Amino acid sequence: MVNTPSTMLGLGTAAPEFVLEDAVTGNDVSLADGKGKPLLVMFICNHCPFVVHVHEEITRLASDYKDDELGIIAINSNSAKTHPQDGPENMKSLAVELGWSFPFLFDSTQDVAKSYHAACTPDFFLFDASHKLVYRGQLDDSRPSNDVPVTGQDLRAAIAATTAGDPPLAEQKPSIGCNIKWTAGNEPDYFG
Repeated sequence: MVNTPSTMLGLGTAAPEFVLEDAVTGNDVSLADGKGKPLLVMFICNHCPFVVHVHEEITRLASDYKDDELGIIAINSNSAKTHPQDGPENMKSLAVELGWSFPFLFDSTQDVAKSYHAACTPDFFLFDASHKLVYRGQLDDSRPSNDVPVTGQDLRAAIAATTAGDPPLAEQKPSIGCNIKWTAGNEPDYFG
């Protein structure tokens, strides 16, 4: 496993626009669909051990927050050419198996990942109701290689502050995960 950290995009950044197809329903989903409420955008995939490690907590998060108080969207930007297990058919199977009710979108061009400066899976971006970035970073301190329980405490604290209208959390730790699997020649330039 390669431990790649989040880029920690600047707080206050406006959520980049997107229109992507939901691998489960086949419907297009856009940023505008979450207008007027806080929005959690998660960059995840099927195969990454860091994502597999937090599947249950992602499922709990989706069940704990009503759609009218928090929008949740997952985006997979991994190359299906190099990692076919992350392609749309397998995304649909995973979402159905885990009972995910939120859209699971496929970013085939990887342009959306680039616009969010996404670096790893999982990579979490929380936006307030006006879609300004208030949190980017880890779910919690748990990793597949440590014995720390998966609680979602960091992201849950950020969601609680955001839905209460409180300012962003002062301490935000980068997420750590597998690097996004970029198509050859399509690697972003924001890594330095």
